[in-house]
Amino acid sequence: MASESIEWARAFGLVDSGQRVHRLLLADAAGLAGRACPDGSVDGLRLLTDLISWLFVMDDACDEDGLGADPVRLGPAISTLLDVLDRCGDPDIVPPAVGPLGDALHDLCRRTRLHDHAALLLRFVSQMREYLLALLWEAGNRERHRVPEVAEYLQLRRHIGGVHPCLTLTDLASTRPTGPTQRADPGLVALDLLAVDLVCWCNDLFSYGKESRADPDAHNLVTVLAQDAAADEVTALRTAAHRFNEGLATFLDAEEAILAEGDDVMRQALAARRNWVRATYDWSVLAARYA
Repeated sequence: MASESIEWARAFGLVDSGQRVHRLLLADAAGLAGRACPDGSVDGLRLLTDLISWLFVMDDACDEDGLGADPVRLGPAISTLLDVLDRCGDPDIVPPAVGPLGDALHDLCRRTRLHDHAALLLRFVSQMREYLLALLWEAGNRERHRVPEVAEYLQLRRHIGGVHPCLTLTDLASTRPTGPTQRADPGLVALDLLAVDLVCWCNDLFSYGKESRADPDAHNLVTVLAQDAAADEVTALRTAAHRFNEGLATFLDAEEAILAEGDDVMRQALAARRNWVRATYDWSVLAARYA
């Protein structure tokens, strides 16, 4: 699965040099996808792995290659990608030449569409749109050297993490994906947000060391908490870890309440979200992406 996803990225030109291939290999998208979706179909797991690879490449372009530091550069790129999403992977509409990121994104949408689950396709497209628009918010902050307020950061972090579309493709890979009734359940909606927060906060804690070596990135829970409380680095790290632990306890309580009343489809959905939280932690410990 790992080699196939790397070849997919190569075929679309997402990685065009040995250094970028090496960087994507270190990210271990297949390892993360396998931990998060251990019982998924082969096609579904491959699609999820390729999405994670795409998100890693996009994040690296923004965070390490400078695209995300300049809204004037990033804006046209986002506009092109939004145009791709508007096509919803329709194979009868030939997308314009939009470059590697756009071509690969169209392929992800096209393959999602092939699963013939319209609700999940529309959910995926909508969540990818939110992810792209959140990158513009991030770029504006970088341009102004602005550290966002805590509440603002917590809300937008859910989107710049790209976790929502990953959960959707995890559901798609399931043998019994959630339907409209389950998706509208207030308990599952709340649990989704908790799972996304935990994945993103875990990511922030593990990536903080790498991000703070040179020019600290303002878009990290530790940095935001440090500014809010005028706290030193150690105190902010402990506060972020405490927030994660409290969120995990809340997640487990909410999961137990839903399990007491849920059906088999709901239990599978809960397992997928629990897997994502645990997978992120285990992958973060082992992957070299934050070394």
